[in-house]
Amino acid sequence: MRLTTADLQKRLNPNKNTSRPLAITLLLAFAAGAIFLWALAPYGFWPLAVVSPALLYALLLPEMSGKRAFFIGEAYGTGLWCVGAFWLYTSIHDYGDTPAWLALIMIALMGLGMGLFHGFLALVFNRVVGKQPLSFAALWILQEWMKTWLFTGFPWLFVGYAFTEQRWLSSLAPVAGVFAVSFVVVLFGASLVELFRRRGGYMLASLALLVISISLWLINPQWTKPKGTPDLSVSLIQGNIPQDLKWLTEYQIETLKIYANLTRSEWGRDIVLWPESSIPMFQDEAVGFINEMVKMAKATNTTWITGIPYKDEAAFNPKADKYPPFYNSVIALGAQADGLYKKQRLVPFGEYIPFEGMFDILPNLAGSQDIMSYSRGRDNQSPLHVRGHNLGAAVCYEVAYPDTTRKNAIGTDFLLTISNDAWFGTSAGPLQHLQMVQMRALENGRWFMRATNTGVTAIIDHQGHIVKRLPQFERTVLRGNIQARVGNTPFMSMGHYPILILIALLLLLSYLGKRASARANIGR
Repeated sequence: MRLTTADLQKRLNPNKNTSRPLAITLLLAFAAGAIFLWALAPYGFWPLAVVSPALLYALLLPEMSGKRAFFIGEAYGTGLWCVGAFWLYTSIHDYGDTPAWLALIMIALMGLGMGLFHGFLALVFNRVVGKQPLSFAALWILQEWMKTWLFTGFPWLFVGYAFTEQRWLSSLAPVAGVFAVSFVVVLFGASLVELFRRRGGYMLASLALLVISISLWLINPQWTKPKGTPDLSVSLIQGNIPQDLKWLTEYQIETLKIYANLTRSEWGRDIVLWPESSIPMFQDEAVGFINEMVKMAKATNTTWITGIPYKDEAAFNPKADKYPPFYNSVIALGAQADGLYKKQRLVPFGEYIPFEGMFDILPNLAGSQDIMSYSRGRDNQSPLHVRGHNLGAAVCYEVAYPDTTRKNAIGTDFLLTISNDAWFGTSAGPLQHLQMVQMRALENGRWFMRATNTGVTAIIDHQGHIVKRLPQFERTVLRGNIQARVGNTPFMSMGHYPILILIALLLLLSYLGKRASARANIGR
């Protein structure tokens, strides 16, 4: 059946109560959230990043109860997360030895929990602020921002990531971060819905913002500049250690041999970078091996940087602590190198047990407080010092936190991130992760080295372009050069404050406007 413009206008008319059954509406909302996956890497069909939020906006326009609006938003968010983050199934089922049926239930529960963000977005949009594109886009950014800190955060599936390589829009990222890109996209999508309803005036704000982003793209301002030093030659080692073997005690020596052999031909390069936990034991358990690597690095004037679990015996207080604090760390060793970075953003249940001891009320989880948890690194750590440069670091998924990476980038000349995405197999997860690193490079105007166990290992320039990358699941080395850069992007200097102030003002004005309209209607 072919829909005319008149049919669409009738369906989107907010002045009439919807006659569509709730179950059908919820299915439509779920599907609208689910299709967003294909806007992100590796698929990259970015128009769906416009369509997906626009469909939710359209579903929320008719007059309805707050309860109905909440369920529509919840259904959208559940579809978004169950499909967009289905890569978690691989780690839960394949590597967590969880039965398929239970893993699917856990994914569904995760989707329902994360769906609450969109559920409350829809509720507030329906009951608190005026139903128009600016308030909808502002609420969208509010819930994306909250995902970076509420309950430690899970900052994934942001709309702006779909436009990482669309420079006509991602040109806003160095100015105000990924949330600025998300804001323009969601605003444009909602305004298109209003255009179908012959309310074209709402398009003006989104078109004005698009003019700004396209102008920035054409002008191409250089927010940062080369430091003026020679480019550094780098070798990123991809060990491709199977996840089911990586942490086995009997495979530790074999892992060290694999990385040592891959590195043998790379001594003499300026930097050799190994992935997260490529030394699968504490530093005091690998002293002999580390000393041998440092000896080779110094003899060939090479900086050696590696991921390693770091045990801090000096901070151990046996009267108060069960064991010494230990960290998921990056250490710089060898020639012209110094520094240790300790991961700040830990993965709940993967690297630490939240609310230790509380699980004793559940028989199957009793004693979970005895599981050793990583400690969290401080948020004001010094950068690594490498060959006369300052190097900012991010370990694994903490690079998904825009503000954490921004703070780590201040005062640095280039950045690195190390990861082990073997947990997620051949799913979209590792490629979504890489896309976020590209956005962080663009936001901060810095080159990124990304070394991973199974991929995607890559070198990314200051504009978020992938200069070189390795195929996934190959045991090999990525060789290239990186450029040191200085200066701050506007985002580095101001962070999220400009976009957060903007959405706060928009929501306040929308709230006051709705109240004034309600009082005027009562007075008639």
